Formats: sequence, structure tokens, C-alpha cells
Amino acid sequence: MAEGYLPLTPGFSTLAIHSGQKPEQWTSMAVVPPISLSTTFKQLAPGVHKGFEYGRSGNPTRNVLEECLASLDGAKHGLVFSTGLGALVTIVNMLKAGDHILSVDDVYGGTGRYLIQIAERFGVESSFVCPSECQKFKAALKPNTKLIWLESPTNPTLKIVDIKKVSDIAHSYNKDIIVVVDNTFLTSYFQRPLALGADISMYSLTKYMNGHSDVVMGAVCVNREDLHEQLRFLQNAIGAVPSPFDCYLVNRGLKTLAVRMREHMKNSYEVAKFLQSHPMVAKVIHPGLPDHPQYELSKRQTSGFSGMLSFYIGTKNGKIAGIEEATKFLQALKIFSLAESLGGYESLAELPSIMTHASVPPERRKELAITDNFIRLSVGLEDSEDLCKDLDQALKAAFVSIMTHASVPPERRKELAITDNFIRLSVGLEDSEDLCKDLDQALKAAFVCCCVSLQAVCRQSACMFISITIFTLFQIFII
Repeated sequence: MAEGYLPLTPGFSTLAIHSGQKPEQWTSMAVVPPISLSTTFKQLAPGVHKGFEYGRSGNPTRNVLEECLASLDGAKHGLVFSTGLGALVTIVNMLKAGDHILSVDDVYGGTGRYLIQIAERFGVESSFVCPSECQKFKAALKPNTKLIWLESPTNPTLKIVDIKKVSDIAHSYNKDIIVVVDNTFLTSYFQRPLALGADISMYSLTKYMNGHSDVVMGAVCVNREDLHEQLRFLQNAIGAVPSPFDCYLVNRGLKTLAVRMREHMKNSYEVAKFLQSHPMVAKVIHPGLPDHPQYELSKRQTSGFSGMLSFYIGTKNGKIAGIEEATKFLQALKIFSLAESLGGYESLAELPSIMTHASVPPERRKELAITDNFIRLSVGLEDSEDLCKDLDQALKAAFVSIMTHASVPPERRKELAITDNFIRLSVGLEDSEDLCKDLDQALKAAFVCCCVSLQAVCRQSACMFISITIFTLFQIFII
């Protein structure tokens, strides 16, 4: 358990392994729940069946997963969907034209896109408020507010929402307001939204819950019977249900959730501390660092933190990086993969401004400080020392063009022909033949993308040249 945080749920791993999975329910007494692929089920008489009639309406493998998920969230009911957005769409379909959704402003790009570009077409309006200021939620409530959408931590700036306080404010204003918490980043292992007063705990199971980057799926967990009945009806009516095989994979992933989350937490904290001390990082955002604005709140309502962190690439002496340095950094990574998504065993890095949050209007991205030098990491299960080394070499590669002569005015550098494709070598004592071979392969690799503009070749090739060289040829100074 992380020091100072809420206690972990007793018996969590036992529930993950056994809840809903008694071998006695299968005629074969299989210890591992079997995959039921059938799309239809024989009936004893017209309309008389043993709980299953058609694959969209219910499936034995899916039922196992739903029961297990509910137990992990301390909920009475769990429902799974083909994607996390499928879960969102199903929830919003409980509303009608003229209803209002109040959402955190720092929200997953796909959620914001659906609320603004799709739901509003059908008369469901949305407004957005800062997640860390509870009074703004109170001020933004309207007579037609029917649903509040929270993320905690938020994606991607990792703000923490006081779930209990917002839930109390909402239910005091109108007891029928539905409070939804997207709990994807923390999972039910580190946070239980229903226990904090929320009405629906929602997940992209694609991420940590499955944990292996091989399934796309969503889920909701509820205690209220009225919400369960509505959602169950809509699950069948809309039809956004997952396949039995995907349900099997997520159910298998849950078996190691506790073990994985503990390691994600440890690794992300080590990486966050490393980046915080790095001269080429301007700022690190991680809920486990004492300088996080909601550090104390995080400890009051969670049992730990996941592998998510964000940071601004730049220097502590005021040199702010931009899209060029961010791109060089991401392309130079060797262990972290430049990819969207999160929560898998592998480490991922991305640039939200042009990837996961590209659909967010530029003015809102500016308000949220989702800039072109803002990097989001999903820290995986590799050795933390290797991850830190990878980040270090990529940061150096990103800043190499402005390292030793960064203080020289641009016009003076131009006069001196110190351009972005100007490389300085510090030739060591290796065999010269090997050095020449190494330079040859690096130069060839640098010009692979010869179809781009001359300027792009000049700037990018220098970066590639340095980042892939095997020997210690280049004298890279830390600012």
C-alpha cells in the first residue's frame, strides 16, 4: 500500500480470480471459464430458455466478466460494451433532447468529441468546467442538468476531482442527477467511485483492466436498480456488445490486475522523479509527487496511482521546446513506443495536441495547457532503470541542435553557418573502420525519408543521425 493513501480493498485479487467463475456452473467443471461462441441458444419451448436466447442479449462468457467486474467495484451490477465510447454512448442514451451534461473540461478527446459533435445534434447540450474547483460545478448546474461526467485523474493533465464533494453537490441540487466517473486511469484497484458517491463507474477496459493492448472494450458498474435496468435495455437495444473471445481475454487480464497496478505505480513514480530532476524537462505532472496541486486529495480518495504521467519538454532555465523538439524526442525513443492508448504492459509515449486530443479545439487546448511540448507517458512494466535511460537519450537527441551554442543569437548562428543540419563529432578511440561504417549506416538511415521537403530533411535527418548512432561519437551537453 502507498504510504498515506486509503487502504486497498481486502481480498481484491481473490475476487478477480474467483468471482463469477465457480467451476460448478459448467458441466465440464472447467477451472478456466470456457469461451461460448454460439450466437444463439436452444429453447425448451417457444419463449422458454435457460437464461440465454441470442448472443447480443446475453452470453455465458460475457456474464462471467460482468459479474467479476461488479465485484471488483463493490457494485451490484456490471455491464460490458464493445468499446469505452460504446459505454459512453449507451449512458448518454438514457437522456433526452433538452437535457444538459456537465463535464470536466480536461476530458478524454473522444468523450469531448462525442458530447460536442454528436450528442448536441440530438438536442443534448454539454458544458465544461475545471475539474479541480468544486464550486464551479455548483455554479454551472442548470435545472435541466441530468448528468455529470467526471474523470479523476483527468486525461491528459492528471487533475484530481473531489468525487465525493461533486457528487454531494449534484445530488443536493437534484437527487436525480446521474454522476458518472470514468475510472480508467486508476481502475477499481486504486479507486472505487461508487463508494465515494458516484452513480456510475465507467471504464475503458482496453487500458489497465485488460492490460495487454489486445482488446478494445468498455464497461459500467452500478448499484442503483433503475440505472441497471435502463442500461441493460440499452445495451441490448443499441447492440454495442463485445465478442465472447474478447470477454475471455479481459477476464484473464483481470487475474493479474493487482500485481500489474502495483508495478505500474512503482515504475511511474521512479520515472517521474527522474524526469523531475532532468535539466531538459520543464515540468512533471504526476499525482504521486508532493508538488501536484491535488496531492493531498489524491491520498484521501485513492489507494495509489497508475503508470500515467505527463511532462513538458523544455529546460528549467526558460528554454521552452516546441513541436520540433517534441517530435525529435518521440522519434528517438527506443523502449517507449510512439503510440496512442495506455495501460498495457508496454511503455507508450504520445503528443496529445496532435494525437489523442487533436479533436479538442485549439483555444481549449491552450486553456488546458495541452501545448506542443506536452508529452503523455504510459509507463509500462519494463525495468524502470531502462525506461529512464531511454528517456534520457531521447531528450538529449531532441535538444542536440540547440545544445552547445543555444545561447548564440539565431542571426549569429546563421552567419556562422551553425545550421540545424550541422553536426559536431567527438571522435573516440574505437577502430576508425568501425566508426566510418557506423557513420555510413547512420547517414543512409537519415535520408530514408527523401520524399519530404528539403527543409524537413535538413532538420529531421540531423536528429535521426544522432539518435541511431551506435558508438559514442557525439558530444551532447546537458543544458
